[in-house]
Formats: sequence, structure tokens, C-alpha cells
Amino acid sequence: MCGIVGYAGEEEAAPLLLNGLRRLEYRGYDSAGLAVHDGSGIELRKCAGRVDNLARVLDDEPVFGTTGIAHTRWATHGAPTRVNAHPHTDCRGELALVHNGVIENCGVLRTKLSELGHRFTTDTDTEVLAHLIEETFEGSLERAVAAMLTQVEGTLGIAVIGVADPTRIVVARRGAPLLLGIGENGEQATWVASDVAAILGHTRQVVYLDDDEIAVLTPDGYETSDLGSRLGRAGREPIRKEISHIDWDLETIERAGYPHFMLREIHEQPNTVRDAMRGRLLEAEGTARLGGMDELESEISRTERIVLTGCGTSWHAALAGEYLIEEVARIPVEVEYASEFRYRNPIIAPGTLVGGISQSGETADTLAAVREAKRLGASTFGIVNVVGSQIARETAAGVYVHAGPEIGVASTKAFLAQITSLALLGLMIARRRGLGREEGRRFVRAIRGLPALIEEVLESETHIRRVAEEFADARNFLYLGRGPNFPIALEGALKLKEISYIHAEGYPAAEMKHGPIALIDEEMPVVFIAPRDSVYSKVLLNIEEVKARGGRVIALVTDRDRDLAPKVDHLIPVPETLPLLQPIVNVVPLQLLAYHIAVLRGCDVDRPRNLAKTVTVE
Repeated sequence: MCGIVGYAGEEEAAPLLLNGLRRLEYRGYDSAGLAVHDGSGIELRKCAGRVDNLARVLDDEPVFGTTGIAHTRWATHGAPTRVNAHPHTDCRGELALVHNGVIENCGVLRTKLSELGHRFTTDTDTEVLAHLIEETFEGSLERAVAAMLTQVEGTLGIAVIGVADPTRIVVARRGAPLLLGIGENGEQATWVASDVAAILGHTRQVVYLDDDEIAVLTPDGYETSDLGSRLGRAGREPIRKEISHIDWDLETIERAGYPHFMLREIHEQPNTVRDAMRGRLLEAEGTARLGGMDELESEISRTERIVLTGCGTSWHAALAGEYLIEEVARIPVEVEYASEFRYRNPIIAPGTLVGGISQSGETADTLAAVREAKRLGASTFGIVNVVGSQIARETAAGVYVHAGPEIGVASTKAFLAQITSLALLGLMIARRRGLGREEGRRFVRAIRGLPALIEEVLESETHIRRVAEEFADARNFLYLGRGPNFPIALEGALKLKEISYIHAEGYPAAEMKHGPIALIDEEMPVVFIAPRDSVYSKVLLNIEEVKARGGRVIALVTDRDRDLAPKVDHLIPVPETLPLLQPIVNVVPLQLLAYHIAVLRGCDVDRPRNLAKTVTVE
């Protein structure tokens, strides 16, 4: 949640920071602000609302200086007002701080600091950090930040500037992602950001900070320290950090002529699936090769149970993976909400493999679940989209899904990349556990054919938009599917509620008669995912039950099926593939349906209210 960008260099900081915030706005857009050192003091500019509002403030009240920090907020503590916007300052206005995360003991600290005479002006937990640094400051901002960290419980990624040094930024991480950007081609500049998107136009050389690391940035470079047991000591021990090269270019995080990032990302999905499988399919052997899983090769061979954890869309991908892996590999798979996993004392028996699925690789609940699994003795792996992310670093092995940057808050292409990666993982395990070579080859050929099938679906967008026009004013939706298409019903409903604010629920189709059928009337659109598979006849009965009660039915069917046309209000045909891979094709028209309904309702599909792209707080 929230976005941080900071700059120490030779150019005017404010325009650079403002541009960085625009590229981070998908992480939070309740309020925005920046602080720039003008050579004699710290100038703050803040506002409620979007980054464009901050730009207007700067037009009226410009600030000048070459060192600064900035923030776009997703509110946790305190309403999204100008007062509560970051940066926050100490009592004397001698330092400014921006923060991602949540301070869990802020109440206790606030009381303690108030008793010491500190005056609080906001409702945020972040302001506590500024006053703690002020309280422990004895001439060294870096040492004061380290001392502050010894007293704080919770998650944080922070950047701090102080009056005493106009060219210096102190940053620290605990739980919330931060990276440093290194100036290229002789440029005297160093950056800090919570996401590489903020700085990609300036450098591709980055350093990822780990938990309880502190860094000092100047135009000439940076120095990092592993705080660990040395927090608060007079001396620090510098550590060397590996510099990573980002392969994305600026064009990949622009809209490229599409009206919204979400629509571009939906249309990128054929290439997304190609990238997720590139170099990993071995057709002659009928298997997949996932180099990132090599570290767990021996564990995979003797695994008796797989647990997949995730949140939101990633949880739906895990559920699709459960159906797929169990069917092809014949190994038990359980799917857990990461947000519940560590709080219910999970049973991790020997032979259990735990996978954390997260687009960002920084999702707080999923990271906590992975850590709990490791504590209980499980071997762990990650399925993530971001190289160098925390889950990637903390798991023994994993799979990068190679979806590229996803800017739209409602995930689309990362979801397909996750399911594709799980399909490859399932195939790899299945071949090691006895799946025949010919069966494996058939599966490989079907996976290779998925991008072309997705392209066929995208060609039907005009038809899907016409369906959306009829239902844009609906107040409720029901999505129903069976077997491996049940997770797709959940995902279709989630996409609709995320971006259009229509209440929508996903259910296994057979469960409709156990409660949801009471909601069916002529005002209730029902989306059936009804490919001609082994449970097709059962789904037909569910459709009859809805129509008998006046419900309006949208049926997603495989393209050779026209039998349902007389029975439903709208057909959305999709090309056919293997039943276990059909969900990868079926979800695309549901994404388009949600998108076009949201556009017709005038919603901000890329930045839906109350949501942020990366959830780094529990």
C-alpha cells in the first residue's frame, strides 16, 4: 500500500518526484505530498486526493531544491485529508518523513511521546515515527532512525530528510518494500522508491533492501547497513548489496494508446501466457522445466501434500492450481487464505510443500504465511512476478511468472500467468510421479495453444461490450461454475465488484440451490461458466432452475455449443481446450465484461476506490 519516491541529485527534485508519484498512484491515491530541502530548510506541499491535485498546489506554490521525498497514500490510520497526508514532521519541523506500512504499537508510543511534551497534529500512525526520531536525535539522523526502529512494532518502509544535511536521505525497511535506484551514465543521482515503476525512466540499476536494513543516499551514491543486532549502536557495519538490472522499459508501464491500463493488460495476455511458458516446455519429454524449483527437486519427489497460499486474485489462482495439480499429479493440494494461515496453528506434517502466490512478491499476509510455514519446518516456494521481491528472497525456490509490470489495480494478466505457471508446475510433478510421456506431450501441446485461443476471445470484445450494455445498471450479479471453473466464477465476480462496485458473488453451481437461489428474480443476472465438460449436464439443470425463477442468464460456452441458445439470454462462446486448461481461456471474457460494465458506469477502472495494488499491511 502507498507509494514512496525520493531523489538526491543535481536536478530540481520536485518535478522528478511528481512524475514518480504519478507512476506509483496505483498503489494509493487518497492523498499525496512531498518535502524538498531548499538549502536552508524543508518545504512541504500536501493535498487530499490525486497526484494531479498536488501538481496544482506546486503550480501555485513551487518548491526548489535537489533533494526530496514524496508519497501517495492509501489511508489506514486517519481519514484521507491534507493534514493526514505524508510527509510528516517533528515538532520543530527539522525533519520530514514518508512511510509505508502500519505501526502496531503507535497508541502506546503516542501516549509516551505526548507525556514527553511532543505535540501531535495528525491522526496517523506515521507521525509517531517522526517524533521518535526527534526524541532520539543526537546529531546523526541515521543513528536516530536506527534507535527509532528498536522501539517500533509493525511494518515500515521509510525515507527521511533532515534540515542539517541538504543532500542526504536516510531510508529503512522492515516488511514494506523499498529499493534504491543507482544513477547511470555518470549521472550524479540516487533514488529510493517502493516500486521500480517510479524510477524506470531514469535508471534500470536497482538495489533491493532487506528487512532491518538502513541506507544513506547522497548524489554520489549510497551506503547500506544490516542493522540486526547493531540497531542503535554507535557504529555501523556496511554491507555490500547486489545490483539488479531491470529488463522492463518505460513503454511497458504506459497505456500505449489504450484508454486504460487494465484494457491494455487484458489484451497483453496472449503474450503474457507465452512469456510464462517460454523456455520451460519440453515437448519431446512431455514435461516442463522450471529451473527455479531445482533447489526443491528432492523434496518434490517425496512430497505427500502441497499447500498453496495467497490473497484475493492470487488465492483464486491457487484454487485453480489445486484442481489442476491434483488431477494431473494425483497429489493432495490444499489452498489456504494467507491472511488466516498463521493464525490458526496450521498442521505441517513431514512431506508438506508450501507455496506462496503473490503478484508483487511483497503481500504482507502471504509473506507471513510463508514465514510461518518455514518456522514449522516446511519447504517453501514462491510464485511471484517481481524479481528480487521479499517472497522470492525468503523462499527456497520458486517460479517467476514473467507477466511484466501490471499497473491496473485489478489484476488480470498476472492471474493468467500464475495459473499458467501452476499448470507447468503440475505437469512437472506429474511426470515425476508417473504420468505417461504421451499424456504429457498432449498437455504440452494444449498449453502451447493457449495464446492463440486467448487471441480468439479478444476478437469477440465487441460482442461482450454489447452484453455489458444490457447489464451495466444491475445492482447484483451471481457467477456460477463447477470443477476447475468454480475459481473462475470467483474471479469473475471479484473483477466486477472491484472495478464497477456492483455486488457480485461466485459459487459452485450446485451450491446455488443451497441458499443463493433465494436471490434469483428478473433483476438478478447470472453468469454460468458452462463448457461442454464432464459436468455439463449438471450445469444445464442449474440454468433451468434460474430461468424457472425469472433470472437472466449469460452463458459462457465452448464455441461448438449452440444448444443453450434458446435457453439463455446471452451466449459468450470461447474456443475449446483441455478441461483443466479451459479456465485460462474462460476468465478472459469475464475480465472484458467487468471492464466494459465499469466503463459504462463511469468508474475509474485502473484505480478503483479503496483499493491499492500491493497490500503490504495486514
